[in-house]
Amino acid sequence: MTRSTELFGRALNVTPGGVHSPVRAFRRVGRTPVFIQSAQGSRLTDVDGRQFIDFCMAFGTMILGHAHPAVLAAINEAGSLALAELITGRLPWVQQLRFVNSGTEAVMSVLRLARAATGRNLLLKFDGCYHGHVDSMLIRAGSGIADSAGITPGTTADTLVLPLDDLDSLDRVFEIRGKDIAAAIIEPLPANHGLLPQRQEFLDALAWRCQQHGSLLIFDEVISGFRTAFGGMAEIGGIRPDLVTYGN
Repeated sequence: MTRSTELFGRALNVTPGGVHSPVRAFRRVGRTPVFIQSAQGSRLTDVDGRQFIDFCMAFGTMILGHAHPAVLAAINEAGSLALAELITGRLPWVQQLRFVNSGTEAVMSVLRLARAATGRNLLLKFDGCYHGHVDSMLIRAGSGIADSAGITPGTTADTLVLPLDDLDSLDRVFEIRGKDIAAAIIEPLPANHGLLPQRQEFLDALAWRCQQHGSLLIFDEVISGFRTAFGGMAEIGGIRPDLVTYGN
């Protein structure tokens, strides 16, 4: 387990718990997670050269086995650890990251993290910004999407919605509810609302008010991240968000 232990130590520096899913943490197993070097058919080989038979096969989705030539021809391989180290090394506001399957999952994760870190319940979002199919983010979601059915009154009550670029409304909501706001989430470049970059003054004001009231600032850059610049609109605007979502 020498090589797996070394890689797990590196992963702990750039990923919460060193893994991208809690089930991979191996805490209940009582050992260091195994890092797989290669796979072929039903067999796995770890970075220490040991072989395993995969009896799970991703619960059936790997029915053709690992590294089937026809499957390999259709996908690009990616090294998540190397990519995590590249991103954290390039972006000073990203100390750790976790890979997920969609923008919705990314937003779900940062909202839950913000509430846990602050001990607060309220979320602040803005008209016209779209943040995926998260219950609280489907309230006045913009881009022609009506409020979704199936959202509880409690979720609605915990979600504050303001118009974009309205400093007076921003001042009022933080003056009245600032101590209860866990986080403010915004698309600095609203992708489904005309791709209109938000005024620097408004983004600066939002960042300052979040800092003043102990609320976390979340930049949702699933669309703009890695595209407008490597660090997205946060890099362009020189703003350091507390949490950020990027898409591929």
